[in-house]
Amino acid sequence: MTRNFSAWPIYALLGILSAPLAVMYLFLVIDTFTNAPPGSLIPNEFTFHHWRFLWDASVTGDVWGPTATTFLFATTMVVIVLAVSSTAGYAISRLNLPFRRFFLSGIMVMHAFPSVTLIIGVFLVLQFAGLYNTLIGVILVKASLMLPFGVWIMKGFYDQVPWEIEMAGVQDGASRFTVWRRLILPQVTPGLLSLGIFAFIDGWSEFMLPRILAPSANFQVLSTYLNVVSDPNSTTYNFNLFKSVGLFYTLPILVLFAVFQNRLMNIFGGGTKG
Repeated sequence: MTRNFSAWPIYALLGILSAPLAVMYLFLVIDTFTNAPPGSLIPNEFTFHHWRFLWDASVTGDVWGPTATTFLFATTMVVIVLAVSSTAGYAISRLNLPFRRFFLSGIMVMHAFPSVTLIIGVFLVLQFAGLYNTLIGVILVKASLMLPFGVWIMKGFYDQVPWEIEMAGVQDGASRFTVWRRLILPQVTPGLLSLGIFAFIDGWSEFMLPRILAPSANFQVLSTYLNVVSDPNSTTYNFNLFKSVGLFYTLPILVLFAVFQNRLMNIFGGGTKG
């Protein structure tokens, strides 16, 4: 009980510091469902008019096409990152690879580079491979930039799994792949789930790579769609419509965070022992 009372000043300070941000988001949500008279900040009418882009494509163009593309982009990236990270992390953690320390150092260096510094090199590689201005090219680039983080995180989870579990499977005659799939992989499930959520969020929110590496492609993701949102029926810029599209864009991330917020913390806590 004493510990709970002693934490109250910290909670109060955090509440005061975060109050302006909470108020800002509250007004953002209110603005998407209300109208205010010209020159007034106080809304006087409840309306779904700012959300009509969901069923009326003439407002801002079709929103469901970019939504499906963004979902495909994010989920494909999750599959690639989890597949490579789960196997590469195991190999680095368990196998006596040559130049292992050098490879680990290289992973950290690659993760330290901002993606913008690699754009020219990535552009030349995609041009050479014929993947420039394609969704596949953007997905592969984004996934490869996420992989150093994913491999390093999964290595940390594998390091926490006791060797006895693996040795028991090998002594029973199971192959190394069977041991990894049936005994080791279930032990690092929290890491896989957390990494998958992080990869999905990273892919869902990506703006720069689709904008630069596929500027004239016949697809749009929601981040680039949001960049060109405008109301053709309005003589002035419709900020409430822009806020509505932005809120629609962030809703999946908010839901993911609300449902899996405890799981996300596992990514910094290592694996499980069992």
